Amino acid sequence: MPAIGAEVATRRLRESARARGGDETSRLWLAARPLAPGDPAAQARAVYREISLALAASGASAEDLVGETIFARDPGDLAEILAERSRSLVGSAPAPSFVGQPPVDGSALEVAANAIVPGTPGDRTVVDVRAARACPCEGCALSAARIVRRAGCTILRTSGLHGIGASLFEQAIDAFRSGERLLRETGLGFRDVVRTWVWLRDIDRDYDELNAARRAFFEEVGLERRPASTGVQGAPPGERHDVSIVLEAQAGPARAGAASGEPMTTPLLNEAWTYGADFSRGLGVPDEDGTTLSLSGTASIDEQGRTVHAGDLAAQAARMIDNVESLLAGRGAGFGDLVSGVVYAKRREDGPALREICRARGFDGFPCVFVEAPLCRPELLCEAEAVARLSLPAAGA
Repeated sequence: MPAIGAEVATRRLRESARARGGDETSRLWLAARPLAPGDPAAQARAVYREISLALAASGASAEDLVGETIFARDPGDLAEILAERSRSLVGSAPAPSFVGQPPVDGSALEVAANAIVPGTPGDRTVVDVRAARACPCEGCALSAARIVRRAGCTILRTSGLHGIGASLFEQAIDAFRSGERLLRETGLGFRDVVRTWVWLRDIDRDYDELNAARRAFFEEVGLERRPASTGVQGAPPGERHDVSIVLEAQAGPARAGAASGEPMTTPLLNEAWTYGADFSRGLGVPDEDGTTLSLSGTASIDEQGRTVHAGDLAAQAARMIDNVESLLAGRGAGFGDLVSGVVYAKRREDGPALREICRARGFDGFPCVFVEAPLCRPELLCEAEAVARLSLPAAGA
């Protein structure tokens, strides 16, 4: 049988930081998927072979990865996928986030990742910290955080964190507390969290409890500036947990005159917490090289927080893209500044149509995965999250 192929979409930015006298740093985002049917191990082998080649082509290795998410058709494939990953990646890789969200093309997996490659050896340090093991399941064995320190800035990205409890409320608040403990170990706090991802095994059943737990935890830690976030259905590995939470934090001396974690807004959307969902529509997070715009999961919602175009995929997708475009425009950005994205389809069969709508609107040309995931409201058919990067001009430019 011929070997399965895979494709990797990449976006690479070379940035010169004024504070480092122009030393070049590369930022790399990628999304990879297999190109042919096959068993999960063969597809994973193809995907990670291409990821390894893409990293090497940018002068990078797995040690340069900041975060990685594996979107899987079947959470039971975790062991096979991880085995192929360990055979292919060169260098010390972070613990990946693993979620049961089937790719819309029927593949066993898609992978999204990002890396920071320093221009000068020794320009950064990388440390991996394991979370306290809440239970012996495969998912908890992966729970960890990668801490990257560079140019006076600390970036932390966890893998999936799980909690223990009889109810979703108890599990979610325990998972948030686990993340807080990891943050404290590195001198950070939840005030430094700029992005969260929350995956629920049954979103129709548990979304209200998630919102109650999130609000209770934010009050517990005195958090006022909410992170950007995505909350969709996704199966954690194993059967012991009903929620998995990923955190991304950043702290350190921001650029002079730049606000740290400034919320993004648009006249097309109200604030999510006005209807009980405690997250920002997006955050602009500056560093010495530029600003990262992290957009939360964005759907066909209007300025009153209402779902619009129920039952109409094309109209919902158009409003979703309008909302994303308006959020970017509010920060002087456009689709050409996008470096990464995830598009969620409630129904897998809508994947091809969603791809075409996105392509026609110009929401295209950057690493983006398309997966099946029921959303926070039963009538919503699609949702998108995205990351844009606005780099500073090189010194003297």
